[in-house]
Amino acid sequence: MLIEQPPLLYRLLFPEAVWRIKRRGGRPVVYLTFDDGPIPEQTPWVLDVLDRYGIKATFFMVGDNVRRHPELLDEVRRRGHSYGNHTMHHLQGMKVRAVRYLRDVAEADKLIDSTLFRPPHGLLRWKQAAALKEHFNIVMYDLVTRDYSKKLTPDEVFDNVRRYARNGSIIVFHDSIKAGDNMRQALPRAIEWLLEQGYEFQPIPM
Repeated sequence: MLIEQPPLLYRLLFPEAVWRIKRRGGRPVVYLTFDDGPIPEQTPWVLDVLDRYGIKATFFMVGDNVRRHPELLDEVRRRGHSYGNHTMHHLQGMKVRAVRYLRDVAEADKLIDSTLFRPPHGLLRWKQAAALKEHFNIVMYDLVTRDYSKKLTPDEVFDNVRRYARNGSIIVFHDSIKAGDNMRQALPRAIEWLLEQGYEFQPIPM
């Protein structure tokens, strides 16, 4: 659970970040998000699945992938999804100095141009977070499916959604090669289950 649903103590370390967006009254809502793309092997498939169910999501994009595949950012925009910055080179904030990290984010911003930012692995130094919040809405997560894990089966990824999803959950999948098999099998099942439970899907506002 420490990975799938971050504990309150960890959330309190970054009060400037968005972890969950609860709706008061009406249908419960969830926010599907996809990290580490866009890539031609996965992102178009994800977009087609979202179209099939008539839902919108949010894509946190690695700048170097956008540089190589700008047409995929255009397609995400065209289909009405929101999108955000996930650094230029998928840097983990705890492993690099703030100056290098912020430079990497700024490089990605030139390509992505979004007010949304998510740190890779959900890890930041306080100094990095303080600087980033001046320019971005830092979006973390309420539920990590762990679709990237080779130790989990697609059934277990789907079970993570069933176990931890709640009103306002920001849910993380990955449109990456590493997550591909688990994500492709678990995502449609997760969407159908969430719809059966009465959830509404929304993109994170940019």
